[in-house]
Amino acid sequence: MGAVAAHGEDGKVSQQGADHQLKDLDAGALFVLKSKGSWLHCGYHLTTSIVAPPLLSLPFAFTFLGWAAGVAFLLIGALVTFYSYNLLSLVLEHHAQKGNRQLRFRDMANQILGPKWGKYFVGPIQFMVCYGAVVACTLLGGQCMKTIYLMSKPDGPMKLYEFIVIFGCLMLILAQIPSFHSLRNINLVSLVLTLAYSACATGGSIHIGTSSKEPKDYSLNGDTQDRLFGIFNAIAIIATTYGNGIIPEIQATVAPPVKGKMFKGLCICYTVLSLTFFSVAISGYWAFGNNSEPLVISNFLADGQTLLPKWFVLMVNIFTILQLSAVAVVYLQPTNEVLENTFSDPKRKEFSARNVIPRAVSRSMSVIIATTIAAMLPFFGDINSLIGAFGFIPLDFVLPVVFFNLTFKPSKRSIVFWLNVTIAVVFSAIGVIAAVAAVRQIGLDAKTYRLFANV
Repeated sequence: MGAVAAHGEDGKVSQQGADHQLKDLDAGALFVLKSKGSWLHCGYHLTTSIVAPPLLSLPFAFTFLGWAAGVAFLLIGALVTFYSYNLLSLVLEHHAQKGNRQLRFRDMANQILGPKWGKYFVGPIQFMVCYGAVVACTLLGGQCMKTIYLMSKPDGPMKLYEFIVIFGCLMLILAQIPSFHSLRNINLVSLVLTLAYSACATGGSIHIGTSSKEPKDYSLNGDTQDRLFGIFNAIAIIATTYGNGIIPEIQATVAPPVKGKMFKGLCICYTVLSLTFFSVAISGYWAFGNNSEPLVISNFLADGQTLLPKWFVLMVNIFTILQLSAVAVVYLQPTNEVLENTFSDPKRKEFSARNVIPRAVSRSMSVIIATTIAAMLPFFGDINSLIGAFGFIPLDFVLPVVFFNLTFKPSKRSIVFWLNVTIAVVFSAIGVIAAVAAVRQIGLDAKTYRLFANV
């Protein structure tokens, strides 16, 4: 069962009610989505899931948009996602106060839109987005490891897929952490790492930009068609960067009463986001212009030579690798919850042999499959843009406002109602066009695709 009995009118859960809740929970909710966290823990989880290494691709997105549109879309993304995540939180709080706390995105869809929406639309899209994020983090971790290796051995024989496997071995260990709540301390470290590598990326870009004598080019390249598709491809990149897709699961980790805790957590997250997204995007695009790479730290290397001290580039990549491992294990949680629900027995103890053995085997297989996909498809970045368009835009921009309007039924004369309708319509259209742009980009790049390519 996805819904659990919530606290009474005084906002407190009685011991009898808590015992009843535990009996009603399925294995996924009972063992993975434990409701024990504080608003601070919520802030750590949110920051790790949103403020992640994909932010290093923001200068690249700016190359399709230019200065004005780039900054504008970055600001719009921040405002709309902060607003929509708060709406989603309010809907969850509303159901909790009515005695029907929802713990998963698909449970919300089941209750608000109907069972088929949760089973055939929201559930599969969320799984695709989250598992895609795990694959992307594994690929990116391998690429960062390869960068470190090439700094010491420029002509070394090791291939990209070997580093992806090494990162996958790290993920095999982290995947066994039992519950989402258990990640709270890891995600605090992740928050610090985010600030660290973002500061390094910003400082490195400014240093190279001020010391370089080459003129910077900020013009938009290509004909009208290329520019138009480039804009929507950039929007998909920004949407993916702001994407979360697991707001209900994060709120599920908060101990009751839940009221107001998610808002505090979002304030922590968006404070860190404001410090990192804008500084990295603006400094990176200013320094490298149209030459900005899909990851701005790749611009720190030119013709096999580092433009900054080697220890600095090494430090940035290590910070990035460590945070990628935390991000990947956060996005494994929806998969872990499904696996736990499928293979574990909620009537047996969490760490009984009956539950530990299938948990270890199923989670290990999940990581092995993700690592294999990352090694086979090192061009997964193009596919990830498609996932962002199909997944993050509906989950994070469209569904929250739809859920709010259907749950609270604001007056059709109110600003809130029409603001929500506008957001839903505009971002649905953007999502469709961005998906077309992503498919077109895959078509253009397909001739360079090779399985297990050493890129």
